[in-house]
Amino acid sequence: MKTYMPKTLELKEEWFLVDAQDQVLGRLASRIALILRGKNTPLFAPHCNMRTHVIVVNAEKVRLTGNKWLEKTYYHHAGYLGHLRSVTAEHLIAKKPTEILRKAVRGMIPHTKLGDATMTRLRLYAGPEHPHKAQQPKTIEIVKTRKG
Repeated sequence: MKTYMPKTLELKEEWFLVDAQDQVLGRLASRIALILRGKNTPLFAPHCNMRTHVIVVNAEKVRLTGNKWLEKTYYHHAGYLGHLRSVTAEHLIAKKPTEILRKAVRGMIPHTKLGDATMTRLRLYAGPEHPHKAQQPKTIEIVKTRKG
């Protein structure tokens, strides 16, 4: 049996629209990462750019469970000794409303050149409007699950 390699002409550009309002951050990010990589298609190949684009609206209305708004900390280093910076999720969403979701999705994508190219196909918007109506994105419903 041979491994199937998708041809470039077989891969069609697909656009998907996701509404992030009242969605749990991790569950939403894992679903978006799966779609961006193309793992939801039968033509998936881990070394290929699957040409799927994801538009996320209402990214500022994403939910965190528990006390994570105050306890979850994001770190980055400025490159100088003693310049480790940290910011809580509450302050990060106030300053950059889409950055929490971008960081969550980036953590679930491979940290390679292909991963960098994959992240360019993610469009995040804080509000309900987006400028990609001409691409006719398919709306995807992320199922809200709740334990207990």
